[in-house]
Amino acid sequence: MICHISTDYYSRLERERGPHPSEQMIASIAQGLHLSLPERDHLFRLAGHNPPPRGAGSEHVSPGLLRIIDRLDDTPAEIVTELGETLRQTPLGVALTGDTTRYVGPARSIGYRWFTDPATRSLYHPDDHALHSRVFASGLRAMVTLRGPGSRAAHLMELLLARSAEFRAVWDEHEIGIHYNGVKRYAHPEVGALELTCQILLDPDQSHRLLVYTAAPGSESHEKLRLLSVLGPQRTTSPET
Repeated sequence: MICHISTDYYSRLERERGPHPSEQMIASIAQGLHLSLPERDHLFRLAGHNPPPRGAGSEHVSPGLLRIIDRLDDTPAEIVTELGETLRQTPLGVALTGDTTRYVGPARSIGYRWFTDPATRSLYHPDDHALHSRVFASGLRAMVTLRGPGSRAAHLMELLLARSAEFRAVWDEHEIGIHYNGVKRYAHPEVGALELTCQILLDPDQSHRLLVYTAAPGSESHEKLRLLSVLGPQRTTSPET
């Protein structure tokens, strides 16, 4: 189940009776088994494939981050790439924001969705929309500078410059280092207004971030998170190409 393949298919692989596994299948098995990067690379070579590149472009989540997020079932949390692409979510994370792992193409990046899909903004307090725009543009500028021309960050920049007048206006401000004040305000369709503190744990080898959202004990937002855990991930998010 955690490898997203059937028991029958996995059993046939173990008996060397199944079809030769694709690179995508090997990546799924490696992630499901919580392999380290050296173990993942060895598995790829055993299957006759070249291992995927390591670093910022990798989507292989480290076993350490997986062990942490697996123990956060009662907390909204997610693992994201440096471009804001969600790789893993806790159940309460899905209940908070919807399943953001379902997106494909450039829409996997929340920064891209922010400027191209108006529905993305409905989850956040209207007074904070301008700050979100500045944060996303500033963060993307830093990534474009860090990764250089031809990078995935540069490709996202080019797409947004072509598709969003607002992004072009914010981009022209040349801001860098814009951050949130530690609190994010949500307008959740089921439980209403939420104020959550975001704590970040960075995996420097993979440039992945574990984002954990909490509310002050005894606060109204804390009680609403408890209610949300009961309601569960009822909302769905439509994938965008």
